[in-house]
Amino acid sequence: MIMTMRIVTINVPHSYLDAFQSLIDLGLYNSRSQLVRVCLKEFLDKENVFISDLREDRIQLMKNIKQITNK
Repeated sequence: MIMTMRIVTINVPHSYLDAFQSLIDLGLYNSRSQLVRVCLKEFLDKENVFISDLREDRIQLMKNIKQITNK
């Protein structure tokens, strides 16, 4: 799947930029953009799992409530 990239401007503390540069210098990432994309993807993947878990918990809660009220 080809993703269209969009430019997004963010402000970060200098300490983040220093950390970014260290990771790039170590060869772990090719650029700040790549590093930020990887970080955002990992964050969003975790959030989506969390949201999915919440939905499953909410569905189970609703089932439990329905069982209790139908007794």
